[in-house]
Amino acid sequence: MKVTGIVPRGYCKGVIRAINIVKETIEQPGPITVLGMIVHNQFIVDALKKRGAITIEDASKTRMELLDEINEGTVIITAHGAGDCVIEKAKSKGLNVVDATCLDVIKTHTLIKEQLKRGKDVLYIGKKNHPEAEGALLINPEHIHLITSKKDLETLDKDKHYVMTNQTTMSLYDVYDLCEYAKKILDVEIMKETCSATQIRQEAIAKMDEDVDLVIIVGDPHSNNTKKLASISTDKAHKETHMIGSLEELDLSWLKGKKHVAVSSGASTPTVLTNQIIDFLKQYDENNPDSFIKTEIPYEKML
Repeated sequence: MKVTGIVPRGYCKGVIRAINIVKETIEQPGPITVLGMIVHNQFIVDALKKRGAITIEDASKTRMELLDEINEGTVIITAHGAGDCVIEKAKSKGLNVVDATCLDVIKTHTLIKEQLKRGKDVLYIGKKNHPEAEGALLINPEHIHLITSKKDLETLDKDKHYVMTNQTTMSLYDVYDLCEYAKKILDVEIMKETCSATQIRQEAIAKMDEDVDLVIIVGDPHSNNTKKLASISTDKAHKETHMIGSLEELDLSWLKGKKHVAVSSGASTPTVLTNQIIDFLKQYDENNPDSFIKTEIPYEKML
């Protein structure tokens, strides 16, 4: 069986930066609390916990609400960013604030603030309840409109002039479709903000070898960019695709009769997990039970 590791894969620069910031902050005295998952991968969260950084995460709560659970020490803003009001609230509680927001997310926030100053309403393509989208919308909830589908565009005032941007981890194909539709029905200026790491990974998936008959996408189910890779593999490349968090979740029945397997991963997936899967597939032989044995997850190599 041929195995192809699709390039690029592994951590993007924003993830590396965020993890390093937490590792550096852990050296400071006092409790360290991360306001949500630092990046969307549970293995990383667990590894940081072992080093002393506690994560508070609740999908039913906003970052503002989660702050009510932190009363001392240092709070770390995740790579997804947060609204200025979240940071102000943290400081008002006497907390030391460390900002690990991805620089691409900061760039999008700056763009949004500049357009708001110009008196424009902003259309923000994003995923509802995603922390990156939440942080962007909190900049000005009255004049920033979350766009998740064409239906959201159809409810807007046709007499206004809008600026349109997006969550950095969205599918570039979904963003393109929504932008094109918006231009047909609204007076809108497009300022797409899909980060380069996300875009390059998505393009690589869409252009994979034609003879690939199975695609494995490695990543956490919380990760939007990972889920978008899987959807592009299925919907654009028309490949049988499975998204898994680690080697433990690899179902050997998927491999039966396969000739060429491709592997990619989300931008917050530890490289060691992806490499472990690639190594397993390279030695796998469906006629040799000895090759079915999975090695243990190398937790000590997560960070």
